[in-house]
Amino acid sequence: MKLPEPFRPHAWLESPLRTAAGEIQLAGALQNVRSIDPKAMRVLGSYGLVYMTDVDGYYCDANGTKLDLASGDLVMIFPELAHAYGPKHGRSWNQIYFVVNGPQLDFWRERGMLSPSRPVWHLEPVDYWRRRMEEIIAPKAGHTVPAALRAFGRFLELVCDMLAAQAESTTRPGGDAWLEESQRLLGSPSGRGWLTPQQVAREVGLSYDNFRKQFTVRLGSSPGQFQKRRRLDRACSAIYQGERTFKQLAEELEFCDVFHFSKAFKQVVGVTPSEFRWKVRGR
Repeated sequence: MKLPEPFRPHAWLESPLRTAAGEIQLAGALQNVRSIDPKAMRVLGSYGLVYMTDVDGYYCDANGTKLDLASGDLVMIFPELAHAYGPKHGRSWNQIYFVVNGPQLDFWRERGMLSPSRPVWHLEPVDYWRRRMEEIIAPKAGHTVPAALRAFGRFLELVCDMLAAQAESTTRPGGDAWLEESQRLLGSPSGRGWLTPQQVAREVGLSYDNFRKQFTVRLGSSPGQFQKRRRLDRACSAIYQGERTFKQLAEELEFCDVFHFSKAFKQVVGVTPSEFRWKVRGR
């Protein structure tokens, strides 16, 4: 099969680009790679991005995820997660790949922006995203510190743009309108106070089990965790403004008492309400 001119199967790096912010270990384009046997899954040991430019294949991992892959799909590989992917029998497989490490990726994962529960994204148009990936490694830039930093910065910018594209896809009118509405209902009190996740599920017309599962898959946190974070975000803002006592905040945010409010605050924010007030107000 003759490949389109923009697709150039070859390694884009002869050796890793290393910076204090992280490193790009491998990058390039491959044509018709051999599949990884699902009975002998691979553990990469690093983060990987594999973008499907012309594919009819499959993906599976040790978490039990099993998905068909098509052109425009991107597989996010996590360092410790055993996985397998490849073309279906007799089908095409052209990909662009990056193997990377860096604390920013760890941070995004800790914040739920990258999650092993969502290993496959869909990004179109293919030509646009392929071009963006090809631009990461500047031709003949060498391995100087400035060149490596710029390349790694372009890679992080690319991932941010991919995350933004995924976020936009969940708020477009249509089948996922329930997700935007559920975030609104969970994230602020109504005339009836803070709705429980079970009440929100009923409001958007889903069974609670299905609602919780779909919400968690799309956002990387459960409805209860999402709501707790939003309630405590409001607490942080109120403490900074100095508008309310901790007792008033506990009542307003519907915690049992100040003790339970303080315990939840420290779990999510990392410090007690008193410590947070000292950090932001000095008293």
